[in-house]
Amino acid sequence: MPFAYHRTVHFPDTDAAGVVYFANFLSICHEAYEEALQAAGIELKAFFSETGVVIPVSKSEAEYLRPLACGDKLKITVSPALLSENSFAIRYEVIRLGGGNKVAARVRTEHVCISRQKRERAPLPPVLLAWIKAG
Repeated sequence: MPFAYHRTVHFPDTDAAGVVYFANFLSICHEAYEEALQAAGIELKAFFSETGVVIPVSKSEAEYLRPLACGDKLKITVSPALLSENSFAIRYEVIRLGGGNKVAARVRTEHVCISRQKRERAPLPPVLLAWIKAG
């Protein structure tokens, strides 16, 4: 079952037109990703210091369906999927609550696990792999 993160659109999320700036959708989704990991019991500071890996975004794509404005209440669903032993994808659905709960955006990111020292691909740590498989 996807993890759900609730958030309010803040003024700094918006551009001069008063709608969420396109790049801020990725930032909002990343917040949801971090919250999903924490809800699964993964303490981020310890995870990165103890595993010796980094997990950068290697690809992102977004489909913007409706504008969001300051004060809008959101629900962002987070759905991870395994791609390989060292990579995974996350699908996000950004839903504006109220007035029919309309999907405002669909975002997808791909992540690759690499060794911090060698800067080469590394297997996903077991705790992260368990989170992905549970999602």
